[in-house]
Amino acid sequence: MVRAPNWMGDVVMATPGFRALRAAFPAARITLLMRSAIAPLLAGNPWFDEILPVHSSGRSPLSLVREGLALRRFQFDLGLCLPDSFSAALHLRIAGVACVVGYTGTFRGPLLHQSVDPPWGANARALVARERHVLGLVEAVGAPALGTELELFVTPEEERQAESVLAQHSGRVGAPLAAIAPGASYGPSKLWPAASFARVGDAFADAGAQVVLLGAPSEAALVARVRAAMRSPAIELTAPGGLGVLKAVLRRSRVLVCNDAGARHVAVAFGVPCVVMFGPTSLEKTNLNLSRVQALSVDVPCRPCYLRTCPIDHRCMTRIEPERVIAAALPSLALGR
Repeated sequence: MVRAPNWMGDVVMATPGFRALRAAFPAARITLLMRSAIAPLLAGNPWFDEILPVHSSGRSPLSLVREGLALRRFQFDLGLCLPDSFSAALHLRIAGVACVVGYTGTFRGPLLHQSVDPPWGANARALVARERHVLGLVEAVGAPALGTELELFVTPEEERQAESVLAQHSGRVGAPLAAIAPGASYGPSKLWPAASFARVGDAFADAGAQVVLLGAPSEAALVARVRAAMRSPAIELTAPGGLGVLKAVLRRSRVLVCNDAGARHVAVAFGVPCVVMFGPTSLEKTNLNLSRVQALSVDVPCRPCYLRTCPIDHRCMTRIEPERVIAAALPSLALGR
C-alpha cells in the first residue's frame, strides 16, 4: 500500500515514484490510499490495482483508528508512507501493514519498520523537490527511478465530459483555449489578485482565445470574482466532481496562468506551457520539470516566508504586474503546442 500525499500538486509530483514502483514490482497488487476528493486526478493510471479513500485526514483520532482497523482485512505486506506526518505513519501501523517504510522525523521513528534518511539531511528547513522526496522512498524499497517527468492520464469518459462542457458554454467555437486557475488551497498568501487575473483573461480574449476559469468547488466565489472583473466572457469550471474535466480541459489548453498551486503541476504533466506567480513560496521545492514553466516573482526581502496569510501588505504578489504576465503568456497562445 502507498499512502499518497494529501494535496493535488504533491500527488502529481509523486507520479515518477508511482511509475518506478510499478516497474519494479510488475506482479504485485499495489493499492493507493488517498483523499477521495482528488482521486479523479489519477483516473486511467496504469500503476495501481485499486485506489481506496482516506476519510480520516484532518478529522478526529478516533476516525483515523476506525479507518485503519478497517484496512486490516487487506493484510498489506509493505506500506510506503509518503506524507511525513506522524498521523500518516500511525494510520499504516493501525492498518496492520507488515512493513511500514518512511522518512525519519516528526517523532514517528517507533512507528516505522524501516526508517529512511531524508534527502534534506540534518537541515530540517532545507528544500527538496517533491519528485526527489518520493523517489527517495521508492528507491529505498528497490525501485530505481525511471526519470522525474510528471505523468497523468485522461479517460475517454473524462474527454467526453470536457467536450460536452465546452460545447455548452463556449461562445467561440474552434478558438484556442487559455486556462486561468486563480486559486490555491495553501492559503490567501499564494493568491495573485483577482483583478489581475481578470486583466490577463481579457488579454487572452482580445487575442482570440476562449478563456476557461478553473478551480475547486471551494474556489467558486474566487472564480466568480475573476469573471465579474472581466469585460469579456469566460467559462467557469468549478463543479463538484469536476477534477476529471479539469484534467481534460487543461490538456486541451494552449497555456495556463496560475498561482504556485496544483493546477500548475497538472498542466506540466500534459506538456502545457504555464506562467506561474510565486510569492511566499520558493521555486526550490518544485524545481524540476520546468521546461514549460515561466516562474514570475518580485524581489522583496520578506520572501519566501511560507506563511499562509500575509501579515503585512502582500507585496510579493501585488507587485507582479499583469502586463508582465500577459507578455509571458501570449506567445504560447499564439504558437500553440
